[in-house]
Amino acid sequence: MNYTRFKNSSACPVLTELPPLGVDAAALEADFRHYYMNSLGRDRSCRLTHYAYEALSLVVRDRLMERWKNTRYAYEESGCKRTHYLSLEFLMGRALGNSVLNLGLEDELTKAMSNVCLEMEELADIEPDAGLGNGGLGRLAACFLDSCATLQLPVQGYGIRYEYGMFRQHIVDGYQVEEPDHWLGTANSWEIKRPEYSQRIKFGGYSESSTDVNGKIRMRWVHTRDVLAIPYDVPIPGYRNGTVNTLRLWKAAATEEFDLEEFNGGDYTGSVANKNEAEKITMVLYPNDSSENGKELRLQQQYFLASASLQDVLNRWVITEQADLSQFAEKNCFQLNDTHPSCAVAELMRLLMDEQGLGWDHAWEITQATMAYTNHTLLPEALEKWPVRMFQRLLPRLLEIIYEINARFLQQVAERWPGDMERQRRMSLIEEGTEPQVRMAYLAIVGSFSVNGVAELHSQLLQEGLFRDFYELWPQRFNNKTNGVTQRRWLAYSNPKLSDLISAEIGRDWVTDLGQLSRLNPLVDNTTFRQQWQQVKQDNKQRLADLVKADCDIVFHPEALFDIQVKRIHEYKRQLLNVLHIIHLYDRIKRGDTAGWTPRAVLFGGKAAPGYAIAKLIIKLINNVAIVVNNDPAVGDLLKVAFLPNYRVSAMEVICPGADLSEQI
Repeated sequence: MNYTRFKNSSACPVLTELPPLGVDAAALEADFRHYYMNSLGRDRSCRLTHYAYEALSLVVRDRLMERWKNTRYAYEESGCKRTHYLSLEFLMGRALGNSVLNLGLEDELTKAMSNVCLEMEELADIEPDAGLGNGGLGRLAACFLDSCATLQLPVQGYGIRYEYGMFRQHIVDGYQVEEPDHWLGTANSWEIKRPEYSQRIKFGGYSESSTDVNGKIRMRWVHTRDVLAIPYDVPIPGYRNGTVNTLRLWKAAATEEFDLEEFNGGDYTGSVANKNEAEKITMVLYPNDSSENGKELRLQQQYFLASASLQDVLNRWVITEQADLSQFAEKNCFQLNDTHPSCAVAELMRLLMDEQGLGWDHAWEITQATMAYTNHTLLPEALEKWPVRMFQRLLPRLLEIIYEINARFLQQVAERWPGDMERQRRMSLIEEGTEPQVRMAYLAIVGSFSVNGVAELHSQLLQEGLFRDFYELWPQRFNNKTNGVTQRRWLAYSNPKLSDLISAEIGRDWVTDLGQLSRLNPLVDNTTFRQQWQQVKQDNKQRLADLVKADCDIVFHPEALFDIQVKRIHEYKRQLLNVLHIIHLYDRIKRGDTAGWTPRAVLFGGKAAPGYAIAKLIIKLINNVAIVVNNDPAVGDLLKVAFLPNYRVSAMEVICPGADLSEQI
């Protein structure tokens, strides 16, 4: 497809600005009727609420669109510095309710939907959770984007548009059973396809050198197997401030749809082989990496994200700045959310040297001035390492650059600690052994100007333990950024009764300034306020109890202590320790040791990676213990245990307000 520009776009009437869209109930209702009847072709005989949800989404998206465009104009005209947030996960949840809240449309949309005999809450529940993330890392990324838009910061997210989420989890006889989570199985109103910004991603092949007209040696990555990265943009609205930032998600596609000659020859499978090979890169969030093929696909995903995103930013800069890279580092930053996108360090070097013609020193200066790395774990085994042979097969040009980065870096280490070969071995980007590995976290540290942990203690332990050698070399690079969650999603939206109670006392400034909650302190001794607060809590606990009953067929009484542990199922998350505590409590009840007992309802939720056998056994153990505890007449309502299947953001929006105790063991 040819995406040429208008020859005289300034004179084209279609490009003139339209008047702002109405946000009153009448305008919203009129637009809803238009989309429902005209765009979607439905009429009064249609009884499927899905189409009403689609029409409503388009109404809200239109209001986002005009603010989205104006935000982009404002950033371009100001010439401000941009941050590009690279993450393999964005655990966004549902978009409709969050967009309505941030646009301030709740009351008027409720009226508009009431006029056509529909309920906002019912329509919002139709939307599937976006299958773009799984755990805390992805939720941090989602909250981070929300906060940046609310603070009107020019931050753009970059991720992968996974066709399928990790999986839909069912529990059968106590075991986890995985089913495909095809969250994109229906139209997604919250994305705009932007094929004009597609990028070409290389795999395989080899490097060859040549001499340019100036006598400089230039490297070329040739005979590659190429894949297209097609961007889809998702709007990220700030809270009632007119700002809408962007999350750009990449979808993999073949450079050619299929081989017509093979198809005409009867080889129908072979004719689409390239298409299938390309599209598998963005097919599933977290493919099972217990096999060699799974590991290879995971590395392909990571490079695909890094290369597409860097090319996108660099190409835009080169076009707007007439190939002048002198100010690039002052105006751009790449934040690497954990080790997954750390290929970006070597890839930016490749693009600057091989594509833009810079020398090593200039390219490295730009790279180190633009890259920043967030670490999420203290566990050495969680720091990604990739076999050198796999890198050589998939990304040979990047491996050459990594070797050169390592050689120059180890020279620095040798100059700082002469003769300390053990330290050089520890700090090398290449871990030697029977199977040499590329240490991706070390690559991220060496190539970045900033390295942060996600809590004060975590950052301190990084400096004292895991990255001590690097901290001793570059203490100025290390800092802390404590994880936070957005109160828009996790209080204003998911806990509306508590939100209204707080706002009635101190106003709504707390929605953008959480410190305002300290103004509730004088109400601690106010009996009426405390009773209202407690009633809200009981209502939220009842809502959670209804969810547990519906999904687990287990009765939680709201008078009990709701003890919650919801997160990825993993040995280091220590769900097993929690189960042992439940067994201890059960033993106490059986021994009659219940003096002063507080009834407790324990809720687990979370997914185990498909190839993680021990984590799956922990799920089975939880469910086995639940069967024993919940069916023992001697226990009664003193202790209940449930495992909520298919943990997700929309479930957490019910769990969070109803929790009495959140277990972070």
